[in-house]
Amino acid sequence: MNFRALAARFALVFSCGLMVTAPASAHFWQCVTFARSVSGIDLHGNANTWWSKAAGHYQRGHTPKVGAVMSFEASGRMRMGHVAMVSQVVNDREVLLTHANWSRPGAVERNVRAVDVSPNNDWSQVKVWYAPTGDLGTTVYPVNGFIYADNDSSDATAATASAVLTADQKANQKTNLANVIALAAIQKF
Repeated sequence: MNFRALAARFALVFSCGLMVTAPASAHFWQCVTFARSVSGIDLHGNANTWWSKAAGHYQRGHTPKVGAVMSFEASGRMRMGHVAMVSQVVNDREVLLTHANWSRPGAVERNVRAVDVSPNNDWSQVKVWYAPTGDLGTTVYPVNGFIYADNDSSDATAATASAVLTADQKANQKTNLANVIALAAIQKF
């Protein structure tokens, strides 16, 4: 093989390598980016700022609703806080969360248990399923409350009591969740 043929092959292999993108499994999700993507709640900044940033833009409350974002306070183990979307309300003391960057750095976890362990049943303290132990973790995490995707502020009390999504918001939320989950499905735990 002459030099020109070898150079042409090298150029072809090199250019094909440039066209290959990083696999989806290489995506490293932060909790805020993931929560924003699946919930439709357009807040930015560290998770510990979401609760205050939501004031005046989104309804906030202490009742879990599907599609709402649970806002964790900053604490010793989570200096930047955490946010997770409620994917199902199991009962008045248990929900399923879909979130990222909890049990494993950058990984997405779908439908994992979170249990209200607050003494007043007000969702101010929770335990969350932790993959390495295969059960609820032992740590109790402080929670600010829930940020609701419905941003109609005409009746704050009613919206807090029953944050209901419009049909369009639900469709957009399902599409966002489906897109993010499709990408995350390729990702290996």
